[in-house]
Amino acid sequence: MPDKDSKKSEFVVNDRRLFSSDGELRQDVVEAEERAAERERAASEAQQRANRERAEQQKPAAPQEPKIDLTDSQDAPSADEQKASADAYAESTKKMDYRIRKELDKQGRGDQARDLEMTFEKFVASLYMTTLMQLGLAAPQGEKPVLDLIGARQTIDILGILNDKTKGNLSAAEESTLRNILYELRMAYLEVTNLLANPPKDGVPPVN
Repeated sequence: MPDKDSKKSEFVVNDRRLFSSDGELRQDVVEAEERAAERERAASEAQQRANRERAEQQKPAAPQEPKIDLTDSQDAPSADEQKASADAYAESTKKMDYRIRKELDKQGRGDQARDLEMTFEKFVASLYMTTLMQLGLAAPQGEKPVLDLIGARQTIDILGILNDKTKGNLSAAEESTLRNILYELRMAYLEVTNLLANPPKDGVPPVN
């Protein structure tokens, strides 16, 4: 039989005291707490990364805006195709205008047939009325004015582009009309924005 006295003890006594005999927190306890906190922090960061990756994988792909390039596109219509399209459009509108004029004549309103034709002055005038409505200075009959400053600015900018791009291609009357409309609308825009920035003491009437 083995000698019990000579057999070494297999029990190990671990000191689980948090404080030393001097009353101070033991260094090995501090280090153990720091290691535990570091492991917890690493696990939390790993979980956050996994959550972000999972969310990215589940996120639907953002739709890509189609790129339109009509300058050097191989699919762009040729000069002959453009001419054929313009001729067909002119023929179609001519037939439609004939029917409308015929009906207006029957109603005794043949003089209104001239309103069918779109001219540069009419186009500019339509943008002028659109801008007045966007500035809240006009509205369709029976409706309240609606203020749309961004829309008004964009329409005024469109008129400015027309003014720049059509130089030398307009008649004196067309050029004068466009120039005067641009001036009036720009001044109206400034008046509206100044009124909004510096309202009178009694307040600005709300625009619905």
